[in-house]
Amino acid sequence: MILIVIGTRAELIKTFPVMLELDRKKIPYTFVHTGQHSLGDLCDKFSVKKPDVILTKEPKASTKFYTKVPRAIFWNGWVIFKLWKLLLRTKNLDYVLYHGDTMTTAAIAIASSRLLNPFKKYKNVHLEAGLRSGKLMEPFPEEISRKIADRFSDILLAVSERSRKNLEKERHGGKIITVGNTVVDSIDIACKLAVKAKIKPLSQGKFALISVHRHENIKNKDRLSKIVEILCSLKIPSYFTLHDNTKKQLIDFGLYDRLVKNKFVKLIDPLDYINFSYQMKHCEILVVDGGSIQEESLVFKKPCVLLREFTERQEGLTTGLNFLTKLDVEKSKTLIDEIITKGIKVKKFKNPYGGSGVSKEIVKWLK
Repeated sequence: MILIVIGTRAELIKTFPVMLELDRKKIPYTFVHTGQHSLGDLCDKFSVKKPDVILTKEPKASTKFYTKVPRAIFWNGWVIFKLWKLLLRTKNLDYVLYHGDTMTTAAIAIASSRLLNPFKKYKNVHLEAGLRSGKLMEPFPEEISRKIADRFSDILLAVSERSRKNLEKERHGGKIITVGNTVVDSIDIACKLAVKAKIKPLSQGKFALISVHRHENIKNKDRLSKIVEILCSLKIPSYFTLHDNTKKQLIDFGLYDRLVKNKFVKLIDPLDYINFSYQMKHCEILVVDGGSIQEESLVFKKPCVLLREFTERQEGLTTGLNFLTKLDVEKSKTLIDEIITKGIKVKKFKNPYGGSGVSKEIVKWLK
């Protein structure tokens, strides 16, 4: 039996193809939700079962913490304890599977490790192992979470050759298997669902898609000010999918009105993954600070301007589609203007995260 532990929407988005494959193969699994994010109706949209166990109450907003670190640390400790107790009660367990780099990821890696379960017979498996930015606090807390998860996991499913090399360099005791990234499967399924749902592009002409939510960006007034200045330089309709915590920080720092008054930037509510994937496919440019969008941009061959100092998805920087700005305002403005006015020539490249079918390979390996 397999225990799948998920805490955030991003984790579910990248894990649901594996869950669908387990269903197809009629392999039983228990779905545990830590309650870090509200999953809303994602389970229904992806046709996977709802959580069998919910450890803490889901937040009504998009996240529990609004960047409140002490509260997040306390919650993480409590979840480790609850997960550990759950594991003690679970019989005939073969694998504990978890994804990514969130607080939930770190919590279940610790709770299911030999540190707390010295006589365990099951294996704990980290899906999307080995990503590294090289800076402990960038992104925060993800870089810390993924290093913890990799340290305490028995099996490390690396997303790329670079990720595998990162793990080998760190000399982890777990078994390293390079499988690729399930995001390729997620995107494929989402686009098919978008067509079925008859979703339309946000604009008939050129448009930009914006997403900003990184803790180290929105909690720093200087960084967030630079980001707003960059965004206000866009000269095509630009749709900013605004998360609750980002909106709060923009208001607190007195930057929100500048975006509201800009004639090109349009503030919209966050889109669900199916809709957002469709908009990525049809936009002219992505201007973001997130992680997975960098991977998704390679599938769609869309230029992705990264509003960050460092990135753990360094594979994308070699493709000519991902551009790390280091928040240099003038260089960012010039880059965005050139992409929009002149376009970019996309050279042929092999997606470093693999092709479709990653989830099937993972399930095949688990069998």
